[in-house]
Amino acid sequence: MGCSYGENIRITVFGQSHSTAVGVTIDGIPAGERIDCDRLCAFLFRRSPGKGGLSSERKESDTPEFISGLVNGMTCGAPLTAIIQNEDARPGDYEELKNIPRPGHADLTAWIKYGEARDWRGGGYFSGRMTAPLCVAGGVCLQLLERKGIRIEARASKIAGAADPDDMERAIRAAKEEGDSVGGIVECVASGVPAGLGDPMFNGLENRISQIVFAIPAVKGIEFGEGFTAAGLRGSENNDEYLPGYNGIIFASNHCGGILGGISTGEPIVFRTAFKPTPSIGKKQRSVDLTTMEPVMLSVPGRHDACIVPRAVPVVEAAAAIAIYDSLLAIKLGK
Repeated sequence: MGCSYGENIRITVFGQSHSTAVGVTIDGIPAGERIDCDRLCAFLFRRSPGKGGLSSERKESDTPEFISGLVNGMTCGAPLTAIIQNEDARPGDYEELKNIPRPGHADLTAWIKYGEARDWRGGGYFSGRMTAPLCVAGGVCLQLLERKGIRIEARASKIAGAADPDDMERAIRAAKEEGDSVGGIVECVASGVPAGLGDPMFNGLENRISQIVFAIPAVKGIEFGEGFTAAGLRGSENNDEYLPGYNGIIFASNHCGGILGGISTGEPIVFRTAFKPTPSIGKKQRSVDLTTMEPVMLSVPGRHDACIVPRAVPVVEAAAAIAIYDSLLAIKLGK
């Protein structure tokens, strides 16, 4: 399974939505790096469910327990491994869905690939629950990047087509009341990234960021800089002109989103990620019973977000941090 990422650090995410725990191993972080566990927990709290009445009612503290690689708050050179207990799993909520795939979910493709061996409880390994350990790895990388003067911040830029925060909330509430869901867009900006990160062709910085961003369930698209808007511009409108600066060439604009030819320019890296509406909804949908191959009508039970975008914001930050830190180490290691 594609559960690992990275070249200079290697992260491996393990567990399932309703297993005893989920976790992550990060191999390659240099020894002697202090990790602020309180800050890490605060970062994970932004992603955790059960807040504000608009997210899933599942209650998880999401407190990571480091079982290797950390001694007195300092990395020791061994692989850094953390687990997060699944404290409020309810696999019984999915019993009736064992053989009825939810439209829009990976239930069907998991059945095609793994058959009866798949973990059907809450989506198993395909669940958004797996973003909790991803945020552990990303939260660690965010702290390490900050020491290098690199900051990463994301925000929900649109939900259900609305850009105003109040309109976003109203759209989520309206969808929830109707047993439906909405999607949206998360914009992420990484500032302070030095020029020269990444490679041409297949290992470019856009490639690396995109690969890990697409590990986030419900992501359906990504664009850098002007993205798809650039297709409707002229070259004179989309090009970033160069000017002489105090410390070399500076950019008159940043339509490229901080990356050219797969390599960072030194300008802020800007990208946007599209999230589809949460597929688990109360509205009845058509499906098929996999045991009888007969058509059925399905209303998904359990606890689900009417919109995952607000909780996905720190996950996008985490993904970007992992990709950028991995690329930064390549320069340090002389690759």
